[in-house]
Amino acid sequence: MSGQTPIRPNQDPGWLRTLILSTVVLFMSVMVGLPLITVFAVGLSKGLGPAMEAIREHDALAAVGLTLFIAAIAVPFNAVFGVCASWAIAKHSFRGKSFLVSLIDLPFSVSPVVAGLVYVLVFGLQGWFGPWLIDHNIKIIFAVPGIVLATVFVTFPFVARELIPLMEAQGSDEEEAAVSMGASGLATFLRVTAPNIRWGLIYGVLLCNARAMGEFGAVSVVSGHIRGQTTTMPLHVEILYNEYDFVGAFAVAGLLCLMALATLALKTLVEIARPEVGGHAV
Repeated sequence: MSGQTPIRPNQDPGWLRTLILSTVVLFMSVMVGLPLITVFAVGLSKGLGPAMEAIREHDALAAVGLTLFIAAIAVPFNAVFGVCASWAIAKHSFRGKSFLVSLIDLPFSVSPVVAGLVYVLVFGLQGWFGPWLIDHNIKIIFAVPGIVLATVFVTFPFVARELIPLMEAQGSDEEEAAVSMGASGLATFLRVTAPNIRWGLIYGVLLCNARAMGEFGAVSVVSGHIRGQTTTMPLHVEILYNEYDFVGAFAVAGLLCLMALATLALKTLVEIARPEVGGHAV
């Protein structure tokens, strides 16, 4: 037995490789390909004109603008947080480190709807800070600030969870050498740490952006569904679908899919440029 050469995965029988590949292709076709085709087919079922009209409609343009605005706030915020959190966790030892990592993973395990309800309980009219917010004429729930908070919550793990394993694998020898040569903390980060993590940071930002644009559950709870004001693209799709405007709903959904596919294309280009990134994502 000890003299036998172990069988590597790429030496599996041809029929087994074919079966596995066919299963993967079939699953992806049914679960991913078919829904995408359906979205574009229904959206264009009456032609390109009605689909474009649905996208150019005032409420649809407002939803697109709000979606991009929310992502423009949430993604940079989470990028800064992710860098700081990963730096603290990977480069330093302190009490409560494991607890901090667990908190970062929390949005992966908590339903987005629950997260939205928490913000309602905290900032709503009957919430902890509700009376104070009313007295100072500050509106968070059923307004843009609430949508920003909910989106930040559900997306903040992506950059951090991409960078933490990357920084841990790189160690701290280069940073320690830079400090010993008289470099300041900021100079060490900009000249040593940042170049080493830039591809992982880009990858994490792309994942964060994709989730920010497509978030539905938490945003639905805190938005109030005010058309033209607090409806993002996923919420606008739901409203149109509930009104039986299937062409409009799937046309806007198709635009959201195109934005997601563009993000996926950028993600693929990053993986091609640096194949080692992407292996740390959760």
